[in-house]
Amino acid sequence: MTTRPELSHLLHPVTLKKLAQDWLLEDTPAFDYGGFVVGEQEETAYLLCKSPGVLAGAPFFDAIFRELDCQVEWFHPEGASLEPVCKVAAVKGKVRHLLLGERVALNCLARASGVATAARRIADLAKAAKWHGEVAGTRKTTPGFRLVEKYAMLVGGAATHRYDLSSMIMLKDNHIWSLGNISTAVREARRAGGFSTKIEVECRCLEEALEAAQSEADVVMLDNFSPQGVHTTAQAVKTKFPQVLIEASGGISEENVTQYLGPFVDVVSLGSITQVFRVVDFSLKITRDPGNSAAHNGNSPCATSASPSVTTPTSTQGRRNFAF
Repeated sequence: MTTRPELSHLLHPVTLKKLAQDWLLEDTPAFDYGGFVVGEQEETAYLLCKSPGVLAGAPFFDAIFRELDCQVEWFHPEGASLEPVCKVAAVKGKVRHLLLGERVALNCLARASGVATAARRIADLAKAAKWHGEVAGTRKTTPGFRLVEKYAMLVGGAATHRYDLSSMIMLKDNHIWSLGNISTAVREARRAGGFSTKIEVECRCLEEALEAAQSEADVVMLDNFSPQGVHTTAQAVKTKFPQVLIEASGGISEENVTQYLGPFVDVVSLGSITQVFRVVDFSLKITRDPGNSAAHNGNSPCATSASPSVTTPTSTQGRRNFAF
């Protein structure tokens, strides 16, 4: 019996290497003053999860520390649901290299895990509703960070939607207004994209949706419809054009997504997966015995009576925190 390929196999090693190098150079473009102070002795740092969430971004975390000749050992698989406080991984290497990669790697992991957590919650809602369509993200991603966020969507159980402008042709209102009508826009798009590129048309009403389907668009997006409007329009289009995929988008959130799930809707897409998410809080601590260290068990002279679980990324729990 063959095993399913890991999602990390989607990522090109050269791309991972370049991203890691760019991020590290952005953070240390000149002198590494902190690294100069601590030296090059070998140490182990433990990755701690301090708020609940879905673990995502491990390949990027690995790539960052690989550039610094550090080795990462994971204690939880990617996609696992983490509860605070838990040890997630150990990173071994020269102490100055650990500190060079610390903030860059934590930023990447926190954001990727936040996206995956948001995607997982919405995908679970769709599953609980016994809906058989796809929950998808959008192209509303952070510039320069799209690969990480799209990857995190997959880890969380959501579809990525189109990756970029070259991946699928989406004709939005501005495209259609520029050409005058949907039929002309679809015809010109098909001439350029050929048989291998799907065409999606953003529609604002039933008439536009029917025109898009009649023009042989592959996907009809019902944009900013009410839930009832989506279901009524989707049924009307599917009745005449059963081969067309129907996507509901615009104004959909985790709070109302289940209202848009129905038998005639194939895809629901949400920009909130990458725009309104809460990062998962991680820290990296250099210690020889994380299970018994004073900092970890609350016996530090700086410890407060607060729980060690960190529930918000901005909480400092009574300590000064200069690691922005």
